[in-house]
Amino acid sequence: MTTAKIGILTISDRASRGEYQDKGGPAIHAWFTRVLSNDWLPVAQVIPDEQAQIEAALRQLSDEAGCCLIVTTGGTGPAPRDVTPEATEAVCEKMMPGFGELMRAASLKVVPTAILSRQTAGIRGSSLIINLPGKPSAIDDCLNAIFPAVPYCIDLIGGAYLEADVRQSAVFRPANSTSVR
Repeated sequence: MTTAKIGILTISDRASRGEYQDKGGPAIHAWFTRVLSNDWLPVAQVIPDEQAQIEAALRQLSDEAGCCLIVTTGGTGPAPRDVTPEATEAVCEKMMPGFGELMRAASLKVVPTAILSRQTAGIRGSSLIINLPGKPSAIDDCLNAIFPAVPYCIDLIGGAYLEADVRQSAVFRPANSTSVR
């Protein structure tokens, strides 16, 4: 079985300049370390809130690094420099709005300002790209909500096979799925 590569892209002006410690990227890494039961390789980057740079990083992680899953953190709010969803839409062939809808619904149980978040998800080739918020606790809430559907989505687009520790996440694959490896 091939080792799955997961892109972890932190989008933050201050973190990219070294003025602020990236907390989102390490929170994502810790979540996957806890939940995944198969071998995986993180491919992490920290870049500024610049749409062209975000698009280039997403293309590189998908097309060159071969990440089956690319998870971004930051840049999903309503502020003028928050352009992660626009960059994601620009590089994806198909958008997957259900991921954003479920993340906002899960976050609304915790904080009423979750409606301000513009997380989205989309597919580029055999990569699933998911935009997460920047706060570590919100990252955890969102990944816990959506991850049961993530491995099967990646199966359907021809990405690497992901398995989760059943005590951490109840991944769903249909009984008649031919993607079981």
